[in-house]
Amino acid sequence: GGTWQDLFDLRIEFLAYIISFIVCFNYWNYNNNLFSIVNKIDTAVIWSIGASMFVLSLIPYLSVFVSHNFYSFVPQACYGIDFIVVAIISIVTSKALKNADRGNVALMLALRNNLVFVSTIVFVGIGMVIGYFFYPPAIIISCLLSIIAVWAISYLTR
Repeated sequence: GGTWQDLFDLRIEFLAYIISFIVCFNYWNYNNNLFSIVNKIDTAVIWSIGASMFVLSLIPYLSVFVSHNFYSFVPQACYGIDFIVVAIISIVTSKALKNADRGNVALMLALRNNLVFVSTIVFVGIGMVIGYFFYPPAIIISCLLSIIAVWAISYLTR
């Protein structure tokens, strides 16, 4: 329909879209800042970035899946697993970048630890446990909190 009520009825889908955008923007922003200091890459970097982009590209679909089944564990778990897989691939990418650009001191400092990725895995892992046993939306909440944690950690470790 074309009424204001019909638009309001899409609020969950719109919220899912906003979350998808925030996730994609966060990933783009992180990589944009990181690659501004990269001098060399190799095929391992390219393939790991490609893999993470593929997994990240599932976020809009998973967001709709969650929005249609907000209180169900499986959609929420799929969303959380996507976050965890992107974080794991980002750790692999970090290692590949360090191997490809060994002489880049700025890159070595920027990637000195994987705290932002590990924090994502921990936040979402905790959300998965809470979501499984008590409240499935805890998973998407933990995903959003992990984004805030990444911003905070990035800001505090400059």
